[in-house]
Amino acid sequence: MARTGNKRLQAKLVLLGDMGAGKTSLVLRFVKGQFSEYQESTIGAAFFTQVLSLNEATVKFDIWDTAGQERYHSLAPMYYRGAAASIVVYDITSMESFARAKKWVQQVQRHANPSLIMFLVANKADLGAERKVANEEGEEYAKENGLSFLETSAKTAQNVNELFYEIAKRLAKANPSRQTGIKLHSIPQETRRRSLFCCV
Repeated sequence: MARTGNKRLQAKLVLLGDMGAGKTSLVLRFVKGQFSEYQESTIGAAFFTQVLSLNEATVKFDIWDTAGQERYHSLAPMYYRGAAASIVVYDITSMESFARAKKWVQQVQRHANPSLIMFLVANKADLGAERKVANEEGEEYAKENGLSFLETSAKTAQNVNELFYEIAKRLAKANPSRQTGIKLHSIPQETRRRSLFCCV
């Protein structure tokens, strides 16, 4: 449970990755506790919010789930610019999905804010028999590029909540005055209206 009087953070979180990697399924599993075998492709981007209560802070995520299709790639910078955290997702049964994830990582590292918390997520861990990308391969790439790594399954809920809680914990620990994509809500409403940034 969150302690009363603890800090409240609002953080922009963006999911990136190839079409069919399971980005929407991960978000729906986290936000609604639901999974659908046949998830329609996202058009442009979908928006969700979810609040997590930690001991040190209450974090409200503004989650942007971006479309994986090639034709929407030019829209992605609009979503990851100013984000506090990003999750780059690939499908463990597809080498192509992994290759695309690497391109997303490079793009975000070039253009996003330098203090961005980034996770590389190997999704569909429940399809181990069809695995094309070894766990070690994803882990090694993440390590080489300064990313956190996690294997998940939106279907079985494996590591899904853990992923978002870990991001929330890191955001709470970070110095908010140096973070972009985060708003602190611990000063009067009138003052907030007058200033774009506020720090405690």
